[in-house]
Amino acid sequence: MNLKTQFFASRLSKIPPYLFAELDKLKLKYQSTTEIIDFGEGNPTLPPHPHLLNFLRKSLNVSENHRYPTYQGKLSVREAISKWYKERFNVTLDPETEVAVLIGSKEGVAHLFWALVDRGDKVYVPSPSYPVYLNQTYLAGGIPILIPIMEKNRFLPELTRIKFSKRSKLFCLNYPNNPTGAVAPYEFYNEIVNLALKYNFYCFNDNVYSEIYYTTPPHSILEIPGAKECCVEFHSLSKTFSICGWRIGFVVGNADMIQALLKVKQNVDSGPFGAIQDSVIFALNNWKKFSKLTRQIYKENMLYLSDALNKLGWSSQMPEATFYLWCKIPFKQFRYDSLQFATFLLKNTGILVTPGIGFGKYGEGYVRFAVVLPKAKIKKAIMRLKKLDYKT
Repeated sequence: MNLKTQFFASRLSKIPPYLFAELDKLKLKYQSTTEIIDFGEGNPTLPPHPHLLNFLRKSLNVSENHRYPTYQGKLSVREAISKWYKERFNVTLDPETEVAVLIGSKEGVAHLFWALVDRGDKVYVPSPSYPVYLNQTYLAGGIPILIPIMEKNRFLPELTRIKFSKRSKLFCLNYPNNPTGAVAPYEFYNEIVNLALKYNFYCFNDNVYSEIYYTTPPHSILEIPGAKECCVEFHSLSKTFSICGWRIGFVVGNADMIQALLKVKQNVDSGPFGAIQDSVIFALNNWKKFSKLTRQIYKENMLYLSDALNKLGWSSQMPEATFYLWCKIPFKQFRYDSLQFATFLLKNTGILVTPGIGFGKYGEGYVRFAVVLPKAKIKKAIMRLKKLDYKT
C-alpha cells in the first residue's frame, strides 16, 4: 500500500529538506567520478582517546547498563557535569534539578521547542544559524523572527534593534557559533539575560563548541547573575571528545525548563545507554588533557587552511572557536548563489563545502569549511583549489 503525501502531517510542508542530507545527495552524484574531499558536515575524523575507549569497554560489563536508563540520566553523571561546570565556568549547579543527560544536544534542543513553544509564539532565530532552530520553530507552530548576525557586528545580534512583545517566547543562541566561529563576550550574555528577565522570555545557548577555542576560553551564559531564572545551556561531548556517533550530551540551567523538556523526552525516548553515560564521567574528569590535544590539532589545521585560502584570494578569517571556517565566496559570478558555487566547486575540484544559504538567508554569499579532515587531505584540497581560474 502506497501512502499518498497529502495524508502526511501538514507541518512537514513547512520545513525544507535537511541541509546535510541534501549535501549527501550532492556528494553521491559526483563521487563515482572523483575522490570527494568532504568539508561539508562537522563530523570529526579524529579518533576518541584510547583511554576513553578502554573505559567504555569496561563499562559494557556492568550489568545494570543493559537495562533501561533513567530519564534524567544517572545521578553520578549529573554530579560529574556539575563538578565540571564549577571548575570550567565557576557556575554552581544542583545535579538533582538543574542537569539532565541527553541523547546528544540536537535531541535536547528539539525537545525544548516542543516543551516551550505554542502556536503563535515568537521565536528569535539568528541567521545564519544551525538549521534545527528554524525548523523546530516551524514544527512547534511558532513564528520565527530572523535576527541577522553580520560580520560587521562580529556575528552577534544587534539586541537594541529587536522589538519584544507579549508573544516573545524563546531566544536561540549558539556561541561559540556555527557556522561563523564567533564567540560571545560576557557583556553580550549580560545584555540578553537582562532583556529576557525584563520581557519575560526564555533563552538557550547551544554551547557545544566551548572547548574548541584558539585564544581565550569562551564564557557560559549561566555565568551571568539571574541567568538560571530564564536560561538553559546545551553541551555535547561529540566535538570535544570526537564521539559524535555515541550521541551523548546534556542540558543545564533553569530547573523548570529542564523539567518541561524531560516531560517531552519521557514520552519519546528512554535516555542514553548507561555505558556511554559512565564514559561521560571519565571524559569530564580528564577534560583538560583530552581537549588540549584536540585543540592543538584543530588549530594547526585551521591556521594552515585559512592561510592557504587567503593566498589564493579568498577572504578567510581565522575563527575564535569551533572547527568551522566561514568564507566569503571568491568568485563574483557566484557571490549571491552559494549553492551554485558549492556545486561548481564539487563538480570541478571534488571538494564539498556547505553553502551559506543552508544556514538562513543572511548566510548567503558565504560557504563553510568544516576543518575536521587530516592535514594530508587539507593539503590535497589546496592543490586542487590552486587549479581554479580566480580571474573569471
